[in-house]
Amino acid sequence: MAATSLTPYARLPRAHARLHVLHSTVDAAGRAHWLLAGRPHVPDGVLENHPDGISGRISDGISDRVPYDALVVTVDGGSAHATELSAVTARNPRLDALPDGGFVVADTARIQIFGAQGRASWTLDPGGDVDHVLTDASGALWIAQGPAVRRLSLTGGVLGEFVALPGPTGTADCLSLNVGAHAAWAGTRTGLLEIRDGQPVTVRTGPVKGTHGLAVHGDRLALLGGHGYDHSRLVMCLLTETAAEPVAYGTLVLPDGGELGRRRLVNRGPRLYVQSEPYSEWCVLDLGHGRP
Repeated sequence: MAATSLTPYARLPRAHARLHVLHSTVDAAGRAHWLLAGRPHVPDGVLENHPDGISGRISDGISDRVPYDALVVTVDGGSAHATELSAVTARNPRLDALPDGGFVVADTARIQIFGAQGRASWTLDPGGDVDHVLTDASGALWIAQGPAVRRLSLTGGVLGEFVALPGPTGTADCLSLNVGAHAAWAGTRTGLLEIRDGQPVTVRTGPVKGTHGLAVHGDRLALLGGHGYDHSRLVMCLLTETAAEPVAYGTLVLPDGGELGRRRLVNRGPRLYVQSEPYSEWCVLDLGHGRP
């Protein structure tokens, strides 16, 4: 398989281009969001193997002022609007959006819930360091901590808890999390977990170690990344009952054919969203060519 080009998806409006990008995401409905501040509030040393798949440092420092105010700019198709967030406490923020217009801002061990007007409603303690946070279409939170994936209500109630089972994947840490409309997927260092309501977790072996990006559509799976120089490797697989069998290898490149470089990833069902430095534009690899 030759190089596969991403497709442009959403861009931060020029009116906000001077603000600093603290984090950015694409939510379960396909809306793109940027968490912005007038001065850097990003922690020292956002380095390789960041949960979002970011490679390398993206800022030189963080203000010691916490809490701080921030701005979320939302791009939905051809329209854009902004929401001011007050009293943000996350020093290493990760953003996601709720279906009612609110937002989630997570740090490694704290999750803040904001209402649609931008005010902090309450804070959740997930009970340990969080590797990944994604909301689903119902507004529930999916968090990955080590080998465990939990689905929580916005008040912290546990709606489901799923742990990497003994077997081919062992109990390796969760490197990637994909929350789609009907299932969630977790990529560990050696395999893949498929999580569906009311069903046992399906454990499959995988062909690539260290992948941070994954997209699933039917029996097709796309895996992005790997160790070292393989960070842009794209592996297309077919899913069997016990394994993700590779069928083609290639590389994923920007729409203009350029290398990905430093990037941020969001996995949503059949879509793998990719944002390269300076993090002002989202691109997409879509296995389903439709809605998330």
